[in-house]
This record gives sequence, structure tokens and C-alpha cells, in this order.
Amino acid sequence: MHFMMRNWKLNERMYRREQMQRCLLNSCKGACCLYGVWVGLEEQEKILANGKIIQENMKFENRNLDWFRTRVEEDQHFASTKVIHTTLVADQNHYGNSACIFLGMEGKCALQLASLALGLHPWALKPFYCVLHPLDLDEEGRITLDETAQLLAEEGSCLRQSTSQIPLLETFSEELKYLLGEDTYLEELKKATCLGE
Repeated sequence: MHFMMRNWKLNERMYRREQMQRCLLNSCKGACCLYGVWVGLEEQEKILANGKIIQENMKFENRNLDWFRTRVEEDQHFASTKVIHTTLVADQNHYGNSACIFLGMEGKCALQLASLALGLHPWALKPFYCVLHPLDLDEEGRITLDETAQLLAEEGSCLRQSTSQIPLLETFSEELKYLLGEDTYLEELKKATCLGE
């Protein structure tokens, strides 16, 4: 994976069932890309190394802009312990009138499209925090999720109301398989089933 390798653990919250489900990209058009994202310096290096193919998947007007801001901050979740933020651009056609510079046409991420064009996993070039969203890390570095009412009210949360209770481990199966690995994910799913009985 492209970020610091860890044996990720789950916060107890992840074993619950909740009345929410994932957003529909064709409806939200990438609303979660409103504020951009923090990127580990090693992720930035990988993005820049694949700049040509990424540019081909970006909006034309954003291709030659600076892709990253200049301020660097500390973040212990990366081997470099440093992160930099993606550039935000004005976008009257996007939710909130701004977007991450990598948001391409039809709400699709240029980094994801470039990954696919390279024959890689769709998230190979995506920043860790993009893959994680709307999940988060708690104070102990465990994967968690904010409380439901707060999430459903938050714009760009990637979640919407569901009529049924769905296990969070199922709602976020793609992210968790990617972050934990398939075997660990299946173990956690069994654990959640036992806890629910």
C-alpha cells in the first residue's frame, strides 16, 4: 500500500449496526472533495511520479496549477511523519463552489482514474485519508466513525439514511478490506457477528 503499513485496529463503534448507507456518486458528484485532503509526503512523491497520466484525467484548467499547498504539517500515520494539503480550486459546478484540484469530470477523482489506467487498484494513487473517508482514526489510531446523526447532517459525509440497520463492517467493506486485508476483514466480520448474537 502507498501509506505507512500498520496493523490497523477497529474502534468498538465499527461493530454496530446503523441506519445508514453509502452515497451515490452519480448523485453527489464527489461532494466529499469539497475541501481537498492531507497527503503524506511519500504519497505526494508517488503522485508526482505519475504526473503525466494524472494530468490526462484532470480538468484541463487545473492541469498546470500547483497541485499542493506549501505548508507541511506533522502526522504520525505516515513513515515521513509529514503531510501536505492538496490545492483547492474554485468550481461553480461543484457542491460548495470549491473542490480538490484532483476532482475530475462527473465527480470522478483523477488519481483514481489514473490508477485504473495504469492497471492498478483504483486506490493505488489515492491519498490514505481519501480512502479512509468518511471513516476516521480515534485517539488511539483505531479506525472509527463519528456518530450517525452528526454524519448524516454533515455535507460531503458520503452517507445517507437507510431504512434498515446495516452492519458498519458491511457498509465500509471495500475500505476495510483494503486497509485491513481480506483475511483480517473476514475475522473482524465473524467477531461482529458473534457480538451481535
